[in-house]
Amino acid sequence: MQIRQIIDKINDNQIFVPTFQREYVWKRKDAKALFTSLIKRFPTGTLLTWETTKPPELKGPKKYSNEMGAVKLILDGQQRITTIYMILEGKLPPYYAKPEIKNDVFGIYINLKTRELEYYKKQAMEHNPLWVNLTDIFQDKIKRSNVRQSLKVRELLTDELEDLVDNNFEAVKSILDRNFPEQIIPVSASIKEAIDIFYIVNASGVNLTDAELALAQISGYWPEARELFKKKLFELENSGFVFKLDFIIFALLAVTHSMGSEMRRLHNAENLEAIKKAWERLDKQVLDYVVNILRSHAFVDHSDEINSVFALIPLIAYIYRKSNNQLTEIEIKKAVKWFYFSQIRQRYVSQAPQKLDKDLATIKGSSQPFDDLLGLIEQERSLTITEGEFEGRDTRHPLFSLMRWYFKSKGAICLTSGVSLRQNMGKKYLLEKDHIFPYATLKKNGYDINNRLKYAIAQEITNRVILAQAEKPLKSDQTGINYLESAQKKFPSALPKQCIPPDQTLWQINSFEKFLAARRAILSAELNKFLTNITKMETSKVEVNIADIIAEGEHDSLEFKSSMRWDNRQSRLNKKLEKTILKAIAAFNNGHGDGGILIIGVDDDRNILGLENDLSTLKGDDADAYELHLRNLVNSEYGVEYGASNIKIEFPKISDQMVCKVTISKGYSPLFLKDLDKDGRKIEKFFVRSGNTSSPIEKPSEISNYISNRFKRT
Repeated sequence: MQIRQIIDKINDNQIFVPTFQREYVWKRKDAKALFTSLIKRFPTGTLLTWETTKPPELKGPKKYSNEMGAVKLILDGQQRITTIYMILEGKLPPYYAKPEIKNDVFGIYINLKTRELEYYKKQAMEHNPLWVNLTDIFQDKIKRSNVRQSLKVRELLTDELEDLVDNNFEAVKSILDRNFPEQIIPVSASIKEAIDIFYIVNASGVNLTDAELALAQISGYWPEARELFKKKLFELENSGFVFKLDFIIFALLAVTHSMGSEMRRLHNAENLEAIKKAWERLDKQVLDYVVNILRSHAFVDHSDEINSVFALIPLIAYIYRKSNNQLTEIEIKKAVKWFYFSQIRQRYVSQAPQKLDKDLATIKGSSQPFDDLLGLIEQERSLTITEGEFEGRDTRHPLFSLMRWYFKSKGAICLTSGVSLRQNMGKKYLLEKDHIFPYATLKKNGYDINNRLKYAIAQEITNRVILAQAEKPLKSDQTGINYLESAQKKFPSALPKQCIPPDQTLWQINSFEKFLAARRAILSAELNKFLTNITKMETSKVEVNIADIIAEGEHDSLEFKSSMRWDNRQSRLNKKLEKTILKAIAAFNNGHGDGGILIIGVDDDRNILGLENDLSTLKGDDADAYELHLRNLVNSEYGVEYGASNIKIEFPKISDQMVCKVTISKGYSPLFLKDLDKDGRKIEKFFVRSGNTSSPIEKPSEISNYISNRFKRT
């Protein structure tokens, strides 16, 4: 079907989009890529359409009537068709309302000399007649004669350029004659069959999530579903909790099937009555109750403070299972405590659907589910917050959210205005985070981006306070000591509530790192006490298998290595890789955490590679030979005593593949790795754990300061 025919049929109400389709979500880069392909006559994919006399609910104001006969629905390709319509027509297609257009892609310009496509840039385009709005070309608001005349006036027109302009102008106009190959589902197909085909087409690509495909199926047998869900999301957004439609589908799957994966469970129309019943309770009772718990007991005032909303799904499922939708005081405290740890230990940072399966099964089957869920987290990560966890962590780290919640629990106020940090924020998140010691000052003192470790310290969350948004400008130009002295004078009780060290000698710029160290100590002590005092929980020893550990993904106490000595890229033995194993061991030993786990035989994307290639390079072909070689490496580099006391080696299996799990204890003495520099000279390197990587500290003075700070406490 030609593009001009598609446009005409949309305008004549002969082509529609069903309500089960998602909103328009393409971005400007997608629109540019599509029109680049159209102009260059590259392939642009096919359309999947359905001609039917019994359509599902349709998007837009036009309602189906029998007099219309068979109508054509776009099932796959509607993002492309919508983009083309908007650029060619300069308006929205009739099947979309403005709130459903998530991104503005209007206003693509083309350079009629180079065919380059770009969105408007004043400096490049304002006085250059070669840059023309595509929509203006299709709407005949600008003609090639206009462009030629503008170039002629500027004495830029040559015969060669005139030919280029004409050819490129024609290439743009010829888009109307482009054909989209069309696959047509026959009139005889049912709604269920049409959506199944829609699912198959989309499941083979990356266009839709499993939750979006499930929503399409639900909307097929319950046409009002999408609008009902969006109405609730709008209500929650107005109260400060912004969720996506996917979140609703996860909640429905959780309360109807106690699962976080297997979205196909929601595809069948037999779910209709169960989903309607579940939605009524979620809409009228459960979702609002969860938000109220977060506000009143967890001090969460906005969804921007939550690093993973998946943690709300087990809470929703638990409340839903209660006949009166109400929790006791102790149940609320346990749920909140688990929620906090799910955030700071990043329970759902990866493999969220699979983890929800496990957690929802616990919710369903346990008499004390939040105790057991907390026990599961404890098996994977320590529940105790250490001072070292703050080092180099910026405001994206979940500990910063916990700081916010703790400050609010203490009744903390903005240090410049005295306004409470507890606010009914609505759609907009109002709290701000600002440096105590201004970055401009720190930069002048060597804490700039050229020194990675110093820069990370300057941006550390311990150098941040929480301000009310309207007050942020009052702070920006003050030095650390002036700012804190002013705050203490105006609001004497405000500084302790944001864990500011009271020793004023630490407020000077020359004591910056001592200030951070003191605040780390205060924060770790206060946050641990805060979490402990919420309520006592009996965390059971839940067995965590190797698959669960790998599913966590790399973090500050977990690292993956593809191999010990086999180079997967070059398919050969490479003994230099052994140094990366020793580097990781040293980094975990030297870090501020409680040691860590190194898993060999797994790549960065959590793919299981196994040890077969490594074993082929050893004299033995079993776990004993592997452990012997690894221990010899450790003993040779760090000493037999260290290897015997601090290293535990195991060989679990996953997917019939053996991997090596090395558990490294927190060290009581620093480890240095002997290596060669670029000139081939032997040197000693000092590695520490930084986020999910092992990084070197290179300056001797920094190494000395780090060791003095880290190992004096052990």
